[in-house]
Amino acid sequence: MRPLLDVFTTVCIGLLIGTEFAVAVFINPILRKLGSREELRAIRLFAAKLGTAMPFWYGVSFLLLIAELVFRHREVGAMLLVAASAIWAAVIVLTILFLVPINNRLARVDLDAPAEPALKEHGRWDAMHRWRVASLTAAMICFLLAVM
Repeated sequence: MRPLLDVFTTVCIGLLIGTEFAVAVFINPILRKLGSREELRAIRLFAAKLGTAMPFWYGVSFLLLIAELVFRHREVGAMLLVAASAIWAAVIVLTILFLVPINNRLARVDLDAPAEPALKEHGRWDAMHRWRVASLTAAMICFLLAVM
């Protein structure tokens, strides 16, 4: 059972981090090369689509990390699993407090309004998002070291 849990957790959190990494490193830089109206339209679409899927994915990933901790609480790597879970929980809380409100506004942005305020807000979201990606990567490294 445990090897299956390890694989499922690795795939789940790995794909989530990969998606978040792709947004930070590939999607957003490409969007910035579009005209402001096209960029805002694309941001709006991404915000709506990812804003729907990611909360569930983050929650499932956190539950999988907790399950790993439960199964491995007496093992040498248990503290690394505590660290991974704590980082993941902190990312979720900070995401809810700071990134979700911006994302929700971007998903509902009026495409007929001036684009600059929304694009500036997206810039703030993007800067915080990069820290989120780095934190999630640190959590995954802790997880992988714990289960090796």
